[in-house]
Amino acid sequence: MHLIHVTTAAAVTLSVAGVSYAALDPAKLEASARVVADQATCRTVDSAIVAYAGVHGAAPRTVADLAGYVKGDITAYRIVDGLAAGPGC
Repeated sequence: MHLIHVTTAAAVTLSVAGVSYAALDPAKLEASARVVADQATCRTVDSAIVAYAGVHGAAPRTVADLAGYVKGDITAYRIVDGLAAGPGC
């Protein structure tokens, strides 16, 4: 085997290992996943509206009424005509 082959193989191996570690940094991936998981979607808010109406017999007036029915941040949403309105709706 030639010295250039050994050097090239070592460089490729080290670069793949470095990229893999950067891509699979557990702390960074967990932080990113938590941010995404904490954000509610339009569908989540609509489901909470249905649950609220089923329990109370009337539609909620504000998203604050839905606090016990949704995990995550729903402050970007509002209720218009009984449906969620906001990002992605």
